[in-house]
Amino acid sequence: MEKIYMIPVNDAYMADCECPICFLKKKAENDYLDYYLGPSLMEPDTRKITNKTGFCPEHMGKLNKRETARLGLGLMLHTHLKDLSEDVTKDIKAAAPGKATLLKGRSSEYKSKLNAIADKIDKRVASCPICEKINYSLERYLEVIMYMFSKDSDFRARFAERKSHCLPHTAMLLRSAASNLSQNDVSDFINLLADNNAIQFSELIADVEWFTLKFDYRNNDKPWGNSKNAIQRSMRFLSADRSDFDEQQGKK
Repeated sequence: MEKIYMIPVNDAYMADCECPICFLKKKAENDYLDYYLGPSLMEPDTRKITNKTGFCPEHMGKLNKRETARLGLGLMLHTHLKDLSEDVTKDIKAAAPGKATLLKGRSSEYKSKLNAIADKIDKRVASCPICEKINYSLERYLEVIMYMFSKDSDFRARFAERKSHCLPHTAMLLRSAASNLSQNDVSDFINLLADNNAIQFSELIADVEWFTLKFDYRNNDKPWGNSKNAIQRSMRFLSADRSDFDEQQGKK
């Protein structure tokens, strides 16, 4: 019997997508983007978090693209900037060597202060609650995938039918299998995963090669086949499902 926590995983493995984990990640990301631009942005607990963390550059850009919620983004940025300014501005000023120290001669003490405030700024700029929530969600989804593979024969068959998973998520599946599957199940799981990814490698290698050969004038009149978007598909396979690849070239 299908449990509620299995539904997103089954949906991902039945979807017409290049990588089911990318599919799950994208859905989780969209849900969290909506969450932080929705009513939650006026909740004190949420604002305490966003004041301290802000968002990573990637998710800041994606929040900005949701033009219907610009006011919410502005409210969050206003209080985040105030918090950040209060936290680092004085430290930056204090890191400058004092005149009295300069008169005493050269000292390297100021260098450690500069590096410390730089590390502090890096840590704050890199923090992102959306990234943290996505990573947590993916860890739970991977556990569900392992459970379903070991307990649900229909899902195991569905997993076997997948063409591949992108390489970053293949690595995640390998680690999750090591932690969550029995030795017998690991043997079946890894063989299926390896076979499916081998097919994807073979197809991409052939398609990328034909893409390059199409630039030879002797092949002008020959059909593109599946190679026209081989570059974008290869980038997604190597680097996970990246929306910037799709926006630049159009997902084929």
